[in-house]
Amino acid sequence: MGYRTSTAHLDSILRELSKEYSIYAPKTFVGEGTYSDTDRVRYGTVESLGEINFEVKSEFSYKEILTPISETLFYFTEDEVKVADGPKKGAIVFVRSCDLHAVKRMDDIYLKNGFEDFYYKRIREKTKFILMGCSQSFNSCFCVDMGTNKSDHYDAYIKVDGDSALIDGEFEALITRLEEVEEVTVKPDFVTENKTRVNIPENLSLDIMDSTMWNEYNERCIACGRCNFVCPTCTCFTMQDVFYEGSDRKQAGERRRVWASCQVNGYTDMAGGHSFRGDKGQRMRFKVLHKVYDYKKRFGYNMCVGCGRCDDICPEYISFSACINKLSDGMKEIEG
Repeated sequence: MGYRTSTAHLDSILRELSKEYSIYAPKTFVGEGTYSDTDRVRYGTVESLGEINFEVKSEFSYKEILTPISETLFYFTEDEVKVADGPKKGAIVFVRSCDLHAVKRMDDIYLKNGFEDFYYKRIREKTKFILMGCSQSFNSCFCVDMGTNKSDHYDAYIKVDGDSALIDGEFEALITRLEEVEEVTVKPDFVTENKTRVNIPENLSLDIMDSTMWNEYNERCIACGRCNFVCPTCTCFTMQDVFYEGSDRKQAGERRRVWASCQVNGYTDMAGGHSFRGDKGQRMRFKVLHKVYDYKKRFGYNMCVGCGRCDDICPEYISFSACINKLSDGMKEIEG
């Protein structure tokens, strides 16, 4: 059982909730696209439903809310260390089903991978997720084949229907504020088919590493890392120590955790000039097998959620879904 109320009433509730939570959702940033006359849809803070773009897939994912692009971990001097304060407010994040599944992958890496990441956990525990339904599939999505097109692990579901809104879920801070509502049956909109299809071969093994299929990416990939930065499940980061100039004490500064990419030059550099995965084909191989092979071996399901953002963002038109579909021929080549 769910509820129907007016969007005006729900907007008033969101304004009230904004005192306790920062509210994030896909919104249109006018004139901030790739070209001066284009817009961009990405996550930002909102105060009303009218600011949320329910119709277009965001070009960037929600993950910078849980793992900021650059996050100060602690401050230091020669004598002491102080842990950086976390966000004072909680967060409410509007996400689609694929991104909700991506949150589960993030939890695996930061909370269930042999340790609990303190900085991730303190943000995650104060975050609520509101599901946005998908009435139709976007061109590059392949969530159905990845099994991420449906989800029931959300705090609330909201659908805008003209001047009214449908609400479901157990987000107490939202539900208890509802007034003069109509009780209705609410079922989230989930897609059941995609235009883009992928097939991960059942016989996929590490033998695929020796296939020649990876060679083409030496020429096509430019190692920009954009695919990693828009991906809702990529978690690689590097550390930066920033020293303050002009401070009274020497060696005063802060340590930051900053997003990194397994596709860019220098990511695997080690002391002594050693480097792993020196060419771009090897990096593509590493990324693909991590998304659809070794992660599943560890956690029981694929890391990739089929959102298609990597296909959308690549300046060289490299299709990750097409790469997945080449794995069958790659295995035939190796076994042939």
